[in-house]
Amino acid sequence: MPPLPEDGAPEPAVRLPATIEAFLAGLGTRAFRFAELGLRHREDALDAVQDAMMKMLAYRERPASEWTPLFWSILRSRIVDIQRRRTFRLRWLAPAPREDDAPLDWADDGPDPQRTHDGREAYARLSDALTKLPRRQREAFSLRILEELDVATTARAMGCSEGAVKTHLSRAREALQRQLEEWR
Repeated sequence: MPPLPEDGAPEPAVRLPATIEAFLAGLGTRAFRFAELGLRHREDALDAVQDAMMKMLAYRERPASEWTPLFWSILRSRIVDIQRRRTFRLRWLAPAPREDDAPLDWADDGPDPQRTHDGREAYARLSDALTKLPRRQREAFSLRILEELDVATTARAMGCSEGAVKTHLSRAREALQRQLEEWR
């Protein structure tokens, strides 16, 4: 895991996209993975990301510096909405889950098959470990570590204090370390 910047250390300058379309274009895959980890369902994740992107278009007049926390906040809210809706569905009407559903196959054009295999295995283990975390810990870890957002931006996206982000992140790291210890 990359080290977190020390408190008081300036964050590196981030180049802001010129248009909302450019911002959204650079965000698609990461947003999908975030949504998929939260929803554990490919089609729901695609819907959540599409809905969040469509909603972001209404905010094109806002300063580009506000787009990142705003997008992640919208996507997070959409994921929570879908999760809540699922709990109220009549489960007996839904088709039974098939056991032969394979995990997502992330295409990699890399020339080294061993490295490709190891990367897929590592992502699958991390994904599985992340799904076992409580929602807030998973969100804090995904936004802070995987998306490399700073603490303040993560707090705004999650709708909580910076201290809460640090607490959720610390607990997530401890839990992931315990879960992934034998895989080292």
